Amino acid sequence: MDPVLKKIIKKVGPCTLKRRKDYFVVLCKSIFSQQISVKVAAVLFHRFRNQFPLRRPTPARVIELFDRPEEKINAVGLSRQKRAYILDLARHFESGKLKTSRFRHMSDEEIIEALVAVKGIGRWTVEMFLIFVLNRPDVYPVDDLGLRKSIQRAYGLAEMPKGKELMEIGEKWKPYRSLATWYLWRMPGEERSKIAKD
Repeated sequence: MDPVLKKIIKKVGPCTLKRRKDYFVVLCKSIFSQQISVKVAAVLFHRFRNQFPLRRPTPARVIELFDRPEEKINAVGLSRQKRAYILDLARHFESGKLKTSRFRHMSDEEIIEALVAVKGIGRWTVEMFLIFVLNRPDVYPVDDLGLRKSIQRAYGLAEMPKGKELMEIGEKWKPYRSLATWYLWRMPGEERSKIAKD
């Protein structure tokens, strides 16, 4: 095992990743969270959920919500663009274009391809979905700034790794790069720069 990662695992403790089944809700929340603070996103998503019975948005109910008068939708606090994204997501689910029941038989890349067809969902969002919702073991989100910063600190690098160097570092974690990523994200902040030197 990678000795640097071994030290991080020891400091962080057991992994707490758990599979989730509320795919639609999680993806809605991902769209809400884009380009705004976590706090603001939580408030807006809370308002959104309050529009539905048992606070449970479903594709059909979301489509129905967006058929209501403009002022009722505006009360949720969604921008016009994000509203279009959420509606497109709901339509993909409702029409059966997104066959989530097949996800367990699909490769990571096949799931990425299926989900990025939805407006407002990019590769990074799907990689987070693969790690935190489907618990796929070998996802390596190389475009994630937090991961790259954590690798830089953990390994005592002069600069954040990118390209070939990033791939070489991740190679030693296969086929568990999702877990390595999870642990690197959770490194205690004050210890990050010390781990490679311990």
